[in-house]
Amino acid sequence: MEFKDFANLQSVQTLRKLAATPYSLAGRGALPPERISGYQASSCDFDLLYATQRIDEQVLTALQELADEAEAVKKFKAMKSGEVLNTIIGHESEDRQVLHTACRDVFSDSPCEPQATAQALVQLARLKTFLADLDNGILTNEQGKNFSTMIQVGIGGSDLGPRALYHGLKRFCRQGRDACFIANVDPDDAAEVLAGIDLSRTLVNVVSKSGSTLETLTNEGLIRQRFIAEGLDPGKHILSVTGEGSPMDDPTKYLASFHMYDYIGGRYSATSMVGGVTLGFVLGYEGFLELLRGANAMDIAAEESDLRKNIPLLMALLGIWNHNFLGFATLAVLPYSQALIRFPAHLQQCDMESNGKSISKCGNPVAWQTGPVVWGEPGTNGQHAFYQLLHQGTEIVPVEFIGFRESQYGEDMLVEGTSSQQKLLANLLAQSLALASGQEHANPNKAFSGNRPNSLLIGERLTPYTMGSLLALYENKIAFQGFCWNINSFDQEGVQLGKRMATRILSEFAGKENGQMKDLLQDAPEISLIQAARLG
Repeated sequence: MEFKDFANLQSVQTLRKLAATPYSLAGRGALPPERISGYQASSCDFDLLYATQRIDEQVLTALQELADEAEAVKKFKAMKSGEVLNTIIGHESEDRQVLHTACRDVFSDSPCEPQATAQALVQLARLKTFLADLDNGILTNEQGKNFSTMIQVGIGGSDLGPRALYHGLKRFCRQGRDACFIANVDPDDAAEVLAGIDLSRTLVNVVSKSGSTLETLTNEGLIRQRFIAEGLDPGKHILSVTGEGSPMDDPTKYLASFHMYDYIGGRYSATSMVGGVTLGFVLGYEGFLELLRGANAMDIAAEESDLRKNIPLLMALLGIWNHNFLGFATLAVLPYSQALIRFPAHLQQCDMESNGKSISKCGNPVAWQTGPVVWGEPGTNGQHAFYQLLHQGTEIVPVEFIGFRESQYGEDMLVEGTSSQQKLLANLLAQSLALASGQEHANPNKAFSGNRPNSLLIGERLTPYTMGSLLALYENKIAFQGFCWNINSFDQEGVQLGKRMATRILSEFAGKENGQMKDLLQDAPEISLIQAARLG
């Protein structure tokens, strides 16, 4: 497989020329009905409306050429089939397969990577048995009562994705089942979650692939102490999701253990047991399978080579157009759904940890922009916060709106002739059009330049199936962009540097606690920083 530098692609030269005169959204008649109806794509119960992007037929053709020239879909299929893509050619790297898609390729008679899918099926079978034992009263607490709460303890990908999915699907949680999350090593995080919880009816799911994540082990220790203080045996309440053979894969310390594998990156792990155990607890086994079905459907849809029929690929290339050719540095993901309150936070990690790279697949410094800064909050709340900058600020921020035609609960009423859901959707459509079209006005303070590019991703209703589809859509979009930029979207060396430096500082703290000074660090900047922060 050939890895071509982004700057050397012929289509990039074409797009640079086209970017000199991008389509204007603000002129009279710029958004006629035929443009709005023509610029849309559909996959897996979602419609993408992108007429409010600064594109025309020439740009779309050139973006298709870019996707083809970079072999984005070919590399995506190779990824699903188990080719080693987590690598930097010619340099020491993780050199791993990238097979998070195998976790949901469990419905096929001929999976893309049979061995990884077989391992996923084994874990699903173990989860099914575990959940059935809870339901049937085989697994109870010491008093014979059912467990009602699960606390997930993890950080990064072991927290953000599962937490976002849980909040997205609380409407579908089983009666009497709840979940909460502890991630931050800040002791106040654990203290707040544990306050008021009936530990006797609580399971704790500790997630760490290596079994050695500092923040996670620290929080596990705090929780174990709390169980002991209340006269409870932690070993009868605490589960683990970890790598096979890790220090946490220990039946003497954990009620049950589920396995995750090196070929699944943390930020792509929500459809593995990392998310499966807690989501299965609250949604039930079939509810979790529905999530996997939705994700699998989007994985299959992402194999389509035609840009206009492949929503993840189309969103990836529209993002590249805005970022690399129109020069916009950030991306706002704005869901008009309160249930998706934590979804932008998950995407921050998934996108920025994946594509925040400055080295190509061949180990050379890149000469082009890679991942944008990603952020967002739910609408309509954001309209009363940062939308002022979106409409009239000097920094143009492309927007990906997400909305649903129906609410989750269906509890609504008419106020002044319209329902709350209609008001929500009216605001969603209005913001998209207002950003694109702008407004002329004699008073410059009331004038809006428009030409603020955005897309609208809209589904029927947020369910386990559509939540899975939405998750996979963004995972695949991120991978497609990495393939086009010729970077490794599947490692995170920037995270490792901070961990190593924190370990050195902790070593200094430990030395002070023991009345010892570390001579090795006397001239290091860590010592000066400790002293300046008045921590030493």
